[in-house]
Amino acid sequence: MNQVSLHRVVPLLSLRFISKPSHSLSVSFSANRPSFLRFSLLTRAMASHIVGYPRMGPKRELKFALESFWDKKSSAEDLKKVAADLRASIWKQMADAGIKHIPSNTFSYYDQVLDTTAMLGAVPPRYGWSGGEIGFDVYFSMARGNASVPAMEMTKWFDTNYHYIVPELGPEVKFSYASHKAVEEFKEAKALGVDTVPVLVGPVSYLLLSKPAKGVEKSFSLLSLIDKILPVYKEVVAELKAAGATWIQFDEPTLVLDLDAHQLEAFTHAYSALESSLAGLNVVIETYFADIPVAAYKTLTSLKGVAGYGFDLVRGTQTLDLIKGGFPSGKYLFAGVVDGRNIWANDLAASLSTLKALEGIVGKDKIVVSTSCSLLHTAVDLVNETKLDKEIKSWLAFAAQKIVEVNALAKALSGHKDEEFFSANAAAQASRKSSPRVTNEAVQKAAAALKSSEHRRATNVSARLDAQQKKLNLPSLPTTTIGSFPQTLELRRVRREYKAKKVSEEEYVKAIKEEINKVVKLQEELDIDVLVHGEPERNDMVEYFGEQLSGFAFTVNGWVQSYGSRCVKPPIIYGDVSRPKPMTVFWSSIAQSFTKRPMKGMLTGPVTILNWSFVRNDQPRFETCYQIALAIKDEVEDLEKAGITVIQIDEAALREGLPLRKSDQAFYLNWAVHSFRITNCGVHDTTQIHTHMCYSHFNDIIHSIIDMDADVITIENSRSDEKLLSVFRDGVKYGAGIGPGVYDIHSPRIPSTEEIADRINKMLAVLESNILWVNPDCGLKTRKYSEVKPALSNMVAAAKLLRIQLASAK
Repeated sequence: MNQVSLHRVVPLLSLRFISKPSHSLSVSFSANRPSFLRFSLLTRAMASHIVGYPRMGPKRELKFALESFWDKKSSAEDLKKVAADLRASIWKQMADAGIKHIPSNTFSYYDQVLDTTAMLGAVPPRYGWSGGEIGFDVYFSMARGNASVPAMEMTKWFDTNYHYIVPELGPEVKFSYASHKAVEEFKEAKALGVDTVPVLVGPVSYLLLSKPAKGVEKSFSLLSLIDKILPVYKEVVAELKAAGATWIQFDEPTLVLDLDAHQLEAFTHAYSALESSLAGLNVVIETYFADIPVAAYKTLTSLKGVAGYGFDLVRGTQTLDLIKGGFPSGKYLFAGVVDGRNIWANDLAASLSTLKALEGIVGKDKIVVSTSCSLLHTAVDLVNETKLDKEIKSWLAFAAQKIVEVNALAKALSGHKDEEFFSANAAAQASRKSSPRVTNEAVQKAAAALKSSEHRRATNVSARLDAQQKKLNLPSLPTTTIGSFPQTLELRRVRREYKAKKVSEEEYVKAIKEEINKVVKLQEELDIDVLVHGEPERNDMVEYFGEQLSGFAFTVNGWVQSYGSRCVKPPIIYGDVSRPKPMTVFWSSIAQSFTKRPMKGMLTGPVTILNWSFVRNDQPRFETCYQIALAIKDEVEDLEKAGITVIQIDEAALREGLPLRKSDQAFYLNWAVHSFRITNCGVHDTTQIHTHMCYSHFNDIIHSIIDMDADVITIENSRSDEKLLSVFRDGVKYGAGIGPGVYDIHSPRIPSTEEIADRINKMLAVLESNILWVNPDCGLKTRKYSEVKPALSNMVAAAKLLRIQLASAK
């Protein structure tokens, strides 16, 4: 057996700047597991668990492999090789760090719910699947659409910025075991010397997260399908058992929602039906993102055939009281004390105190230290951040570091506390609390003063729209886009080289001006009514603003998956936020100088900046949001002074941040809507304020959207089968301008003029023509010009066709 010092493997374990070991632990290479390091210290397995892990890779390796495959520049085998390497490295990382319960099947080529749809063979008929193992062609067509049929709906995964592909189900769906991915990945890990816990989206949550397929009555009970899908789950479980699995994890996050008795009964029924199949396996059911309600807790802890329960104890602090009030004897508690949603280093002392209290309730051998949820929602590895400020860096932990935190807590709980590691953590916690760079008293005072007023514009929206129309003179069904235009390789190169100081500021400004001019001319040629400058100077709609605000820090590789291959790099809000100088006025003014048509000033709203950042956790979120609102307010007023009379303040993430429990929602909506109104309450009636929202369910918050008091709202609509329109069919009156998206920009498919005209006609059936706008679902940055030009051309043609029809009808 070969011995090697831990000091030599520290970089591999991503411990480089977490701690410096005070002594050399011995590491062994096992003869039958040559590719995996094993701590000889860990002869007694530590009770540690990771709910799930990011799959994109530390340098977005999967993203580039996917896009190369989609562009037909590489083969399916090339893509599978990249995926296999990533999975192996993730399992290796956890095994080397001493994690006992290592998840498998949390990797996905697109989305874990779509993977479950494939496993169940629940493929909508339009994709032409005729049975057999589901391959990339059908899988990616469901996710992205193809030349002939649209993609499945995509919406937010609970209150995160991750999007899942919504299953389309009905009474006629024939379920069959059509993807063996879960078993294949378990076997793959086992062949590498790692015993994993296969993770499946639980059967009840899968159905509750689905929707009735097109043509199926909206009142159709999705839970009525439970007995049709359970046979497939039984087949999967049987194969996993045969392959040697001893644990299995079912993710049932819908248990944290406000479920009724019928829905809770579905869990009891499902796991009773699975009980005999699960015999011989240890089953853990994971919940996350919020406190679990009392009734759901009782249901969960009474389920048959279940060995353990996972709870989010970061966002679900009241769940601790439920556990203290009674926990079933002999069951495992997977205690989610390490935050899977944020990038702050864990307060190890506080977590250890919580764990010790729980240990006294559930028993020393029944507590498992875990992450609060999958680490999918955090950045991958702090090792790759070589340019981050050292003090701020000491306050952080990305996914790789959170694995180490979980294991450090598990070791401490079993009597092997690393005193030096805990001391370094305590010093970092103290440094963050006392650092003068975190607090700006003037900003805190200004934000506190906001709470005494509603901050509404003085005139109602109807009067404002009249004043704006006199100034703008727009046709009926005015056309616009959401903001961004394609980000070409050349454009990205220019930005990258400017940041690296390889091109001068003069050269950079010249290149961006040329791009803006090109985008303006294209829109004029297409005859779009209200233009945008295309945002060529922007990397990301949140990061761009964060870079110009105080209180923000930025990463180089802090990427987080949003959907498919799309990743975002959330800024880190570590301190009080203010705006040192104007952020967009220069570029908006240049863009307006290129055209006589209205040019939208493009801003990201305070709630979206908040929800799409890693937010400080040392003060309430609403206080940070009010600070950002004041900064955006300054920018709005400077744009107006510069002659920009149409200003879009995007709140794409307003619905996303809605708390999962109804009892918490009114408070959030109150401060979120208030924050938006703060940004534009001081502008003239003739300045038209737009906002944009996308990829969420909006019907349940429509009254809050109206209360935002924007002049025009553009909103995703096409990919969700125009669900948004149903709220107006149900009698909700909306008097402001509204542009439900007429085509899906997240698919390469180009809609015809007739298809878009048909969509507009559906809108006209429930909305007045004088308030309706025509626009795509979202920004165009991820598309190619070869897709954008014909799609926008068809969109404008459809609007003109409908104008003629409306005029003749009068």
